[in-house]
Amino acid sequence: MAMSGGKDDGSPMMEMNTTPLIDVMLVLLIMFIITIPVATHAVNIDLPAPSDSPSDTVIDPVKNKVIITRDDEILWNGTPQTQGELLNTIQQSLLLPVEPELQFEPEEFASYDTTAQVLKIIKGSGATKFGFVGNERYRIFDSGPKEVNATQSAQ
Repeated sequence: MAMSGGKDDGSPMMEMNTTPLIDVMLVLLIMFIITIPVATHAVNIDLPAPSDSPSDTVIDPVKNKVIITRDDEILWNGTPQTQGELLNTIQQSLLLPVEPELQFEPEEFASYDTTAQVLKIIKGSGATKFGFVGNERYRIFDSGPKEVNATQSAQ
């Protein structure tokens, strides 16, 4: 197999073969992609495990609802709250003789950041009766926003 190292007149070759350089760069890029940890954000919430046996505990009719609106507003039973006020309100509700259930419901286009911050506040408050409500709306995912007609909004 014949190879040419330049011109036949003995002058040096002026072009550089970049193929090995590109191969090494691609291998390094793949190695970096594989070794970079996946960026995940999680707020671990201890939820009760389901059981088939009926519970003997008294069902508490008092329920508090925390809603995150699409405008990043935090509502406690319909009343706007800041994050500091929310923590104080949750802690005051925990002082009651029977801890009320705390229901959490972010709206459809609520900010993930605000939702995660509120979940951290709830977890840090020590509330044990905690649940997510309204998740049945998100069972079916589609590509566009849902249109709500008058009959659905009245329900």
